[in-house]
Amino acid sequence: MKLIKPLWRYRLRDTVARWIALTIIMAMLTALAFNALFVQLAGVWAYPPLAETGLLEKSASIVHMIEASEPSQRSRLAAAVSDEHLSLTWRPTRQGFDLPVLEDAEYRRGSEKFRALLHPPERHIEGYQPSDWPGTEGRYALLVQLSDQSWLMFSSASRSWGLEEGTRNLIVIVLVLISTGLVALIATRRLAKPLQQFAQGARRFAVDFRAPPIEPVGPHEIRQAILAFNAMQAQLQHFIKDRTQMLAAISHDLRTPLTRMRLRGEFIEDADQQQRLFRDVDEMQAMINSALEFFRDDARLEQATQFDLAELLQTLVDDYRDQSQKIAFSGPSRLVYCGRPLGLKRVMTNLLDNAIKYGSEPVLLLAQGEDRLWVRVLDRGPGIPPEALEQVFMPFFRLETSRNKSTGGVGLGLSSARAIVREHGGELCLFNREGGGLEARVELPV
Repeated sequence: MKLIKPLWRYRLRDTVARWIALTIIMAMLTALAFNALFVQLAGVWAYPPLAETGLLEKSASIVHMIEASEPSQRSRLAAAVSDEHLSLTWRPTRQGFDLPVLEDAEYRRGSEKFRALLHPPERHIEGYQPSDWPGTEGRYALLVQLSDQSWLMFSSASRSWGLEEGTRNLIVIVLVLISTGLVALIATRRLAKPLQQFAQGARRFAVDFRAPPIEPVGPHEIRQAILAFNAMQAQLQHFIKDRTQMLAAISHDLRTPLTRMRLRGEFIEDADQQQRLFRDVDEMQAMINSALEFFRDDARLEQATQFDLAELLQTLVDDYRDQSQKIAFSGPSRLVYCGRPLGLKRVMTNLLDNAIKYGSEPVLLLAQGEDRLWVRVLDRGPGIPPEALEQVFMPFFRLETSRNKSTGGVGLGLSSARAIVREHGGELCLFNREGGGLEARVELPV
């Protein structure tokens, strides 16, 4: 009993395997139901009950006419009355009629009206449906005993389906495909909705690490994946919080000895040594402040929102123009993007500052594709050695030949810019241009 209960719970668990199995079963049952309904409706139209064929009303008047004629004339008269839709056969006895053998051929169902039309109504009547003929395409037959004990048979062909066999099979196949498609669509939507919510939650966390956890819905496997993602998200949030607190403590602890070093430097009599010490202290203080600004970037706490990226870039170009820095801009006049405008503004500012400091003729380009957009910052300058195109993104890495201490910065600008771009799901790369210069390319998903 202890083993049966867990198995029973597992069977009832909402799992992907269960949904796939149910989808296949429901698709098969629905296809069979559509097929049976089509065959039933078409069969009722092609093979209606004998009382609904119109054969009974016409037969009553013919019976009276045949009975009123001479027996010797009845065969010829029956042949004369026959046409392509109704065939009449008269015989003095019942033998000789080509009829199937049934246990009870007496026509009872729906015969009351027909018997009332006959005089006298008490006579033997046999009725046959198309389905009574085994193995062949049957017909309707009505066998009536006349008042002189002779027999008259009315025979009428069954209705045609109106369609060839190949066409009927094609209709059945189409119905099967439609029914299977409907069931599969309903089932896949049931499975796809929680996956879409999962993907949206993951993308939301990619641009906002403070995003709330995803609601665990859907089959068992998807719920387990969502719960695992929520646990990972909570751990990352906890790690970021701890790291920020640790860096704040380090900054506080480092600033105290630096202050003491500066105070003690005031007592150094050698002015040259004193200035060197003060420069080292100032550089260390700047590195600490830059590192703290990098790790405690307020732009990363910004909520993602819809904004006009083209307008933001044009505003930056206007700000540089006010500072007598001419930057050429090319791109659409409006481009709505969902992201963090403060963070992207900081990225563009860093790239444009580098283009102005270490190059000339800065150009800003904006372009959009189907699912991506690109922001390119171009300049004409010395460029970067090919082996250092990736190294410059490492924290505190500086190219001494072109970007040394005298130019300012501690080597965290590009690291911070790439981190912000990647948090948007994009990428930042550098390329040397033909003819000299550098291209900083920001690629962002739409």
